[in-house]
Amino acid sequence: MTTEDANPSPLYAKLLGETAKIDWQDLERFFAQGKLLRVARDLDLVSVAEAIANDDGTAVTQWLSAGLVERMQAETAADFAARKPELWAVVVSPWVCVQERA
Repeated sequence: MTTEDANPSPLYAKLLGETAKIDWQDLERFFAQGKLLRVARDLDLVSVAEAIANDDGTAVTQWLSAGLVERMQAETAADFAARKPELWAVVVSPWVCVQERA
């Protein structure tokens, strides 16, 4: 565990406090606007949001290249609408980062 993990940044703490469970129907409008980012389950949703907010291009580019963060695809949106999985989201304007929890 790094010092950063033990003492999260004020931004991380703020974003963590703004992260909430959400239903797919409440996210559909953001999907329609192209503003929904899907975050892979093995990433920390809040750390991804923090990197986006801090304009950490290196980390975000690595995640995008690896397919760990991506704009929500229509197939995934249809799957979420059908299955209604447990979703958590956090807003990093103009993006809404969403993650499925197992």
